[in-house]
Amino acid sequence: MRYIPLKALILTLLKELGLAFLLLLGVSFVVFAILYAAPGDQFNVLLEGQLPTEEARAGIREAIGTAQTWYGQYSSWLLNVLSGNFGTSVRTGLPVAAELLNVSLNTLYLTLGSMAVTLLIAVPIALYSSVRGHSVVISWPLTMLGYVISALPVFWLAYIAIYISIHSFDFFPLASMSESQGGNAWLYTLVPVLVLGLGSGTISEVIRNLREEMTRVMAEDYLRTARAKGASVWRHAFKEGLLLPVTEIIASKIPFMLGGAVIVEQIFNWPGMGRMAWQAAQDRDFPVIMGIALVAAAFVRAGSLLQRMVCTAVNPQQARD
Repeated sequence: MRYIPLKALILTLLKELGLAFLLLLGVSFVVFAILYAAPGDQFNVLLEGQLPTEEARAGIREAIGTAQTWYGQYSSWLLNVLSGNFGTSVRTGLPVAAELLNVSLNTLYLTLGSMAVTLLIAVPIALYSSVRGHSVVISWPLTMLGYVISALPVFWLAYIAIYISIHSFDFFPLASMSESQGGNAWLYTLVPVLVLGLGSGTISEVIRNLREEMTRVMAEDYLRTARAKGASVWRHAFKEGLLLPVTEIIASKIPFMLGGAVIVEQIFNWPGMGRMAWQAAQDRDFPVIMGIALVAAAFVRAGSLLQRMVCTAVNPQQARD
């Protein structure tokens, strides 16, 4: 049995964590610079549409810290974040960290659930196609079905799902999560997950990449030897032909899943980061926008970290690349 390269895993983890810190630092600076240079202000939100006097403006600037220079504002924000304080929402007056914790978990559930839907559909099709070839009866129709589904826009699928839910199940999937009670409550969480999983455009990519990798691995000499000896071919092909491509695709598709989640959360009234980001952008709630940008970047980097750790566990040489 092959041992797990613990030293290589630790080195890879430390390297990826260092890169993640630099990435988050760069993302925070770029987002802050964009928000600082953006036209308009936050006074209309804070004063609820009232015409602010110059004294009121000065008081607001002092309260939210915008009276400082841009580098002073960024430095203060960065020091607060390093201590765990993401600031206070301009609109709600609540700590940004507490609000982000709730919505990020909802978005994480939506993203992971949709990825599971994608893999449950794409992986069996890819495996069957790689083993049986382009069968006209089964393999080719299934592959084409996967490509057609991937070509459908996520917003179109969302409205189709709403129509079917209302007319076929007598269920309205746009109620808030707290209002979803009774026997159909599970549908409220299932419908957005299915829509994002089917409409993210990932199914066709998984089928294509996984089929190519499995076809290549199945043709390797060591698998031919294993097959001749009567050993399990799937056990030998699992790591290189299935595990590595799947983790690589998951890591690369997380940004697209998060982008699709913004649309899905808006349409289905899902209390996640995408919906909160949309509202924060309308309200010019800069602390919330900064916090969401950091969490989204952390999600993306976590996917990359997972992919690197799996690659290192399967092939320690990856840690030296």
